[in-house]
Amino acid sequence: MELKVKRINEKAILPGYAHPGDAGLDLFSVEKKTIAPGESALIGTGIIIQLPANTEAQVRPRSGLALNHRVTVLNPPGTIDHGYRGEVKVILINHGKAPFEVEEGMKIAQMVIQPVLTVDVVQVDQLSETRRGEGGFGSTGL
Repeated sequence: MELKVKRINEKAILPGYAHPGDAGLDLFSVEKKTIAPGESALIGTGIIIQLPANTEAQVRPRSGLALNHRVTVLNPPGTIDHGYRGEVKVILINHGKAPFEVEEGMKIAQMVIQPVLTVDVVQVDQLSETRRGEGGFGSTGL
């Protein structure tokens, strides 16, 4: 299966797996930006992608950024749909107490390619009964 990638910025680094068998492809910044504590920023990767049929790309945080700097992806997982052809960008948020410096070429997130199931939406008057029923939001206890 192929992920087609086009560089739209000369500084762009193609996504890649750090180790054989990894689930996520590293995504790299093409810009330098400071993210103040409590603030978020949209960071460009300088690439556009063409996903394989019946897949999506999920943009997920990097654990090292989260642990060491309290910087993470704001909307994990961010979904990139199959038909999207714009630049892959990542929304990072700084939950830390100090400004965070995004550097050119820095690994800022990971991208996982996943299969997509589509369904036919059918309006009904009644759903089947289950043991759980309407229980949610902590209904099973601690």
